[in-house]
Amino acid sequence: MLRLERLRADHAPALLAFERENREYFARTVPDRGDAYFVEFASRHRALLAEQDAGVCHFHVVVDDEGELIGRVNLMDVEDGDAELGYRIGERTAGRGVATAAVEEMCRMAATEYRLDTLTAVTTLGNVASMTVLGRNGFTLVGDVTVGGRPGVRYRRGLVAAR
Repeated sequence: MLRLERLRADHAPALLAFERENREYFARTVPDRGDAYFVEFASRHRALLAEQDAGVCHFHVVVDDEGELIGRVNLMDVEDGDAELGYRIGERTAGRGVATAAVEEMCRMAATEYRLDTLTAVTTLGNVASMTVLGRNGFTLVGDVTVGGRPGVRYRRGLVAAR
């Protein structure tokens, strides 16, 4: 069983370790964050927390039964009932349904806790696993995009919550 925890300051060490451990793995399918991301991690983490406090974004870490950080799932650019979904699951837990479950939980939270109506997501064309996760979670393909210079696609999902 996994759980999503809202990003906190004390997540920084585990999150940095997660990003370092999975850097090469992620770079196979998404644009690399670059060396500056790791050098400036502490200040970037504080900036994310400030964005979250302002309600512009909702950042979460994915934690397994043992309390280990195994991924992240985020809602970015929250505005007028819409947000962009982004997620990363570490290589050691890939292919086990973790991404599908984390995105499903985030969709539920987006509708019920954050009161959003629509989510969008983008992925590179080479990231078949991500496209599968989005499809399993009710996202539909809505168009082509460029993601960090790579060809990609945009997905959208409407949310329904008991209000």
